[in-house]
Amino acid sequence: MPPKNEPLNSFDWMVVKPSLEEELTLERSIRSIEDCDNVDVLSQLCVAMARQQWHQEKLLKQAIGQISLLEVVLSGGERKP
Repeated sequence: MPPKNEPLNSFDWMVVKPSLEEELTLERSIRSIEDCDNVDVLSQLCVAMARQQWHQEKLLKQAIGQISLLEVVLSGGERKP
């Protein structure tokens, strides 16, 4: 919950703020991929990333649906079919 004197912005939770350590870890991973010359390894990586992206997209859609439902319930509204 935000402090009592701050306005509630229902989309603040969607802002991604990586730490410096997270940014550096990502950059290290990116450089490792860029430096890879093995086509088979890159192909396997692409397949794994495509599968992971699909799964995360599906999970994110479900999570946002749950969050919106909870917001409706907490605000006292009714969910439309």
